[in-house]
Amino acid sequence: VRNLAAQAEAIWPQEEPIFARNPPATGSRVLDVGCGTGEILFRLARRFPAASFVGIDLEESHLVRAREKCAPFGSRVLFERGDALELSFPSAGFDQVICRHVLQALPDARRALLEMVRVVKPGGRLHLIAEDYGMLWCHPTELDSDGFWQRMPGLYGKAIGCDLHVGRKTFTHLTDLGLADIAADYLVLDTLRVPRDTFARIWEDHPGSARGDRRALPADDRLRARPARVRSLVRAGVDRPQALKRLTWWREPCAAPGG
Repeated sequence: VRNLAAQAEAIWPQEEPIFARNPPATGSRVLDVGCGTGEILFRLARRFPAASFVGIDLEESHLVRAREKCAPFGSRVLFERGDALELSFPSAGFDQVICRHVLQALPDARRALLEMVRVVKPGGRLHLIAEDYGMLWCHPTELDSDGFWQRMPGLYGKAIGCDLHVGRKTFTHLTDLGLADIAADYLVLDTLRVPRDTFARIWEDHPGSARGDRRALPADDRLRARPARVRSLVRAGVDRPQALKRLTWWREPCAAPGG
């Protein structure tokens, strides 16, 4: 959960202008698929007070936190449990559909996109952050993080039935589904653009860190570092003065196609 908050803090300064290019009109309904703890809907509801929002997530604990966070907005921001692969909403019910940091965690990203296209109105828009773990680069590293991110996502994704390189394929998926006016932006996160403490909090609780679920990964001594050791290395990597020239960074494709 702390990771979700840190991600939102890091990304929002670059993502907010993308939302502003095509702001929801007065009376618009916006759906957030995989809303997590409501970090982005909180920001969107504050930024666009004339729109209403619905967030869905599979994790009830996330939804509890999301409702608490967005309580000041009353009935304008609602949350419910839902499945990205089988949305419970009628067709053409939303003016905009958002899906951030979710597609790479699904067993069928294309099916989820098809569901989003179904529930958005003709002429409506999708706003997607489609992660691609091949775009993570790290230097310097004491635990070979650069090698980890280039080797392990393919193995891990295959083991759990997800595509951790879906970011590079999303434009093709959207084109195949008949969407138009597709724009692709890249969100660049590093210690030049993101405060060091925020950057560290993302990595401390990242699902790919030693705190994550390693059951599907091959046995490898480099993956057995204790969480405390990983956290200390993360902090060292972003706190050192020379980190301005020695960066850990990644890019994430952000697509905003029209309906």
